[in-house]
Amino acid sequence: MSIAARLYEVRARIADAARLPGGADGVKLVAVSKRHPPEAIREAYAAGQRAFGENYVQELVAKAEALADLPDIVWHFVGHLQTNKAKAAAKVAHVVHTIDSAALAKELGRRAAARPAGAGGPVLVEVNVGGEPQKAGATPSEIDEVMAAIREQPSLVLRGLMTMPPAGDLDAARKVFETLALLRNLHGGASALPELSMGMSSDLEVALACGATMVRVGTAIFGPR
Repeated sequence: MSIAARLYEVRARIADAARLPGGADGVKLVAVSKRHPPEAIREAYAAGQRAFGENYVQELVAKAEALADLPDIVWHFVGHLQTNKAKAAAKVAHVVHTIDSAALAKELGRRAAARPAGAGGPVLVEVNVGGEPQKAGATPSEIDEVMAAIREQPSLVLRGLMTMPPAGDLDAARKVFETLALLRNLHGGASALPELSMGMSSDLEVALACGATMVRVGTAIFGPR
């Protein structure tokens, strides 16, 4: 199956899920192109996709350079971001989903301030809802601190929350997604945090039922890595 056909199927899944109770209108699809070549991104772009997600800064920078001729492509950074990679990420990423500490927010804000006027800015707080030790993310008790640090940075715009559930367990995923939606309500609601970035190839329907506004889909679009 072609990338265009897979993309069509994913969009259909999103549209169907958005019609169910709890589904959100205007759901944003981020095509996660990690470890797929620039040519695959070009295929998805030709099929109308504009938002692409990368997990590694070096790969993001390389692909942004290789695809610089695509003027309206939007790069989302969706992987763990170390403070020593913030400078490179700030130069390329239009949206960063994985701010998980006040220190990272301050460093990214400092680096983003050097970007051309109007470039970049939107960020999300990554929350480790499930408390999984192998995963990055702020704890629920740290959200206020991270949000405050983001708001102190003139070059950053706080847009919402992001999380990753345990793999392969839809019931556990639902609990994580429901908890993230609850945490948003506790920290200002949709007016303060309009975006909920949650849901991937295997669980996007569950995420949308829990109020996701942004889903990050890789395998269902690009196939196995």
